[in-house]
Amino acid sequence: MSNDRAHSGRCFCGAVEVKVIGSPAAMGYCHCDSCRRWSAGPVNAFTLWKPEQVEVTKGARTLGTFHLTPASLRRWCTTCGGHVLTEHPGFGLTDVYAATIPTFPFEPAVHVHYQETVLPMRDGLPKMKDLPAEMGGSGVALPE
Repeated sequence: MSNDRAHSGRCFCGAVEVKVIGSPAAMGYCHCDSCRRWSAGPVNAFTLWKPEQVEVTKGARTLGTFHLTPASLRRWCTTCGGHVLTEHPGFGLTDVYAATIPTFPFEPAVHVHYQETVLPMRDGLPKMKDLPAEMGGSGVALPE
């Protein structure tokens, strides 16, 4: 993978490093219960990439995997517990958490699963009840 638009990131301790290349398919915030519990936060900032745009450049054998459902394969560093990415095989996308790639210019465009929010955010971005219709959701937007 080579491109001048590459950004590197890492887990909390640095045992796992990841590189993303090019532009993501989407960026935004997820408010679903699953993401909130996994991240231990009220909202998860996501960047979705095609799998070929994501490369684990260090520590691939250190990555653990957990999946509550087949829709999400959550990957974390088994040394420090730092969350690195989530693979979404059904969508053909990989979520590299925005906080993991600090040099990447995160520009969110949407809130998903906003019906589950515990932290209302008034930022003018679209608030989707679940997912956009293109991703199999209802495509219903909620008021801010």
